[in-house]
Amino acid sequence: MPAPYSKDLRQRVVDAYKAKLGSQQQLAERFQVSLSFVQRLIGGHQKTGEVNSKPHGGGALA
Repeated sequence: MPAPYSKDLRQRVVDAYKAKLGSQQQLAERFQVSLSFVQRLIGGHQKTGEVNSKPHGGGALA
């Protein structure tokens, strides 16, 4: 399992979205992340105001 994206990257994606620098698809391409990541990040930010990653949900850490 890969490590979570950095808080800095998450904040840059949210800032670009707020500044209307492109659609969610364009932001995903610009920051080289998946569209679903951008959608979940924006949705979570709108609900909580945070950009932090969620805690590990269980299972073995590699």
